[in-house]
Amino acid sequence: MNRREAVAAIGLMLGGTLIGAEFLVSCTSSSAKVNKLFDQDQVAFLDEVGETILPTTSTPGAKAAKIGNFMATMVQDCYNAEDQKVFLNGIKQLDEACEKKYDKKFMKAMPQERTALLTQLDAEQKKHQLNKKEEEPNHYFRMMKELTLLGYFTSEVGATQALRYLPVPGRYDGCMPYKKGDKAWAI
Repeated sequence: MNRREAVAAIGLMLGGTLIGAEFLVSCTSSSAKVNKLFDQDQVAFLDEVGETILPTTSTPGAKAAKIGNFMATMVQDCYNAEDQKVFLNGIKQLDEACEKKYDKKFMKAMPQERTALLTQLDAEQKKHQLNKKEEEPNHYFRMMKELTLLGYFTSEVGATQALRYLPVPGRYDGCMPYKKGDKAWAI
């Protein structure tokens, strides 16, 4: 065996060891990371929170707009470190609140239980907003609700199926007829 063959054999052994170790680490982790802050379990959790806020009716719900991925991206890319911490702790707090109220995690709760819990949290966040000082962060549920609404109504699903959408708008018409129950316009 010459030196080139020996170096190639050692490289193959070390490469195989590194690849094998990486494979084992990825197989043993409980949930793959979606980005630096969120894993797939958290994104699935946020999908369910979003679906509870905007459920599927005659139009697709928030889950169809992949709202969990949207929230994860927005929190990572647009929120400051303090708000990121509040949001991530909020996921745990929401799950703990559900467990305290119904003796089960949010993902195991029935749709009616989820709705009742989120309604309670919405009232709590409104009270928090009225009493908070300017420098204090927003309530975590307010962040979740705002991101759900923003993500859904700016998504393709929300803009084209929940709202009326014209891909190329025509002239401005300031007096459009509107009947009660009509969909709003997406811009």
